[in-house]
Amino acid sequence: MVSNQPSQKTGQKIIGIVDALDEHGSLGVTQLASELDIAKSTAHYHLSTLRDGGYVIKDGPEYQLSLRFLRFGERTRSQIPIYGTAKAEVDKLAKQTDELGILMVEEQGYGVYLHKTAGENAIDIDAPIGRFATLHNRALGQAILAHLPESTVETILDEHGLPKTTDQTIGDRDRLFEELEQVRAQQFATNHEESIDGLSGVAVPILGDEEEVLGAISIAGPSKRLETEKLTGDYADLLSKARNVIELTVQHGDFQQ
Repeated sequence: MVSNQPSQKTGQKIIGIVDALDEHGSLGVTQLASELDIAKSTAHYHLSTLRDGGYVIKDGPEYQLSLRFLRFGERTRSQIPIYGTAKAEVDKLAKQTDELGILMVEEQGYGVYLHKTAGENAIDIDAPIGRFATLHNRALGQAILAHLPESTVETILDEHGLPKTTDQTIGDRDRLFEELEQVRAQQFATNHEESIDGLSGVAVPILGDEEEVLGAISIAGPSKRLETEKLTGDYADLLSKARNVIELTVQHGDFQQ
């Protein structure tokens, strides 16, 4: 049997280069070689290959990812079934509340920010589109986790743990499962500074026709403005209505409100 180990190592190095350029923005050959612990000649060879393919560009002595990746990302996002309708509904929510509206889906046990819109008084958060985030410590993530099979949730927790990002983050597995049970019962999840100090939010899941979770949408804002009564009352109602539109559209095509 012919070993494919060299090609695997080459692939890993190319992926490492793309990841490093994504993280740092731009790097020179020496910096990249040091970052990945590879020879400068190897770094230069792979950068040249990526440049020839149009995947990186060179600006002076440094390299950076090309806008070709933007096309990939836009195409990938547009292929997600809930994206079009959910985007429109999230935009409406941001306008109705003047807060931050967010759409998230799950991938590889993380939540991925797919779309967000800032209302007039919104405080934007460090959640760039495409960012992967833990699920246990935010309303969006708990709305998703509550509707995944328990075995899947256990696998996610085994792999990613329950890292604490604030004093309010749930760090106990049993307590998290109790919280997820409550989310299922009330059909929305709330977050009171569990992810970011001073930020609260409420989220609802988006389910498919077989009750599988497709993603979640949320409204988030400063805790001083988003008190519990508002989160679980008016804002939860607004999210529920938006969820209904998204689910009907996904399940039945062009649903007309």
